[in-house]
Amino acid sequence: MSDESKFDLMGGPEGAAPPDPTRSARGPGKPALPKRFYAEAGLAAQGEGDGFRLTLDGRPANTPTRNPLSLPTRALAEAVAAEWGAQVAVIDPAKMPLTRLANTAIDGVAPRRAAVVDDLSAYAGTDLLAYRAGDPDRLVRAQAEAWDPVLDWARETLGARFILGQGVMHVTQPDTSVAALRRAIEETEGPFRLAALHTLTTLTGSLLLALAVLRGRLSPAEAWAAAHVDETYQASVWGGDAEAEARHALRQAEFEAAAHLAALSR
Repeated sequence: MSDESKFDLMGGPEGAAPPDPTRSARGPGKPALPKRFYAEAGLAAQGEGDGFRLTLDGRPANTPTRNPLSLPTRALAEAVAAEWGAQVAVIDPAKMPLTRLANTAIDGVAPRRAAVVDDLSAYAGTDLLAYRAGDPDRLVRAQAEAWDPVLDWARETLGARFILGQGVMHVTQPDTSVAALRRAIEETEGPFRLAALHTLTTLTGSLLLALAVLRGRLSPAEAWAAAHVDETYQASVWGGDAEAEARHALRQAEFEAAAHLAALSR
């Protein structure tokens, strides 16, 4: 295996593991992670306005599909290099969320931006915040306290007014609101912030919460709490579940990484 090919082992869209470990994971036992093969992770400035490329022992690194692993800002490049520098004996994708998201942005979002915009736009008509509980009163109040300010912000800032419904029956939203949210998606600059928006949306089921994080209306912690009002209520009534809480923590970490990537990409 050449040095260059080694630099293509890591990452993949939506947190996929490297190719060989992914195949191994389909069989019994734990997948074997690739060994760390470099001494130093760094970055190299590219042309004016072209950002920074991850380097391993001074050599340029690639994404899984052999695109240059280039980051738009020094801050993001330094954060990605720090993930590579923090690996010890093996390269563990689970501990490299910014690298995984960067690979997704470069390999998956940049070449198919229109399709990603279409995918996100579908959430405009089915946003979590439009579907309310009818009872109990404590849950109704919790949803209103967490969600109504975001709906007000969307109406005032984005021009998107939502019709609310109870339960899971579909509510048709005004065409003008759906179009306003699509414009907000299309205004998202660059593949990195669009990849972050996609991750924020899919992890919460709410395009509105994702846009609120991307545009600084909500902190990641506030948005994550708002997205899980129902789960928080259920846990307060029935108690927590260790396995569910562990899955929740992993998803929250991915959510926070996406928000961090969006912030560092500007």
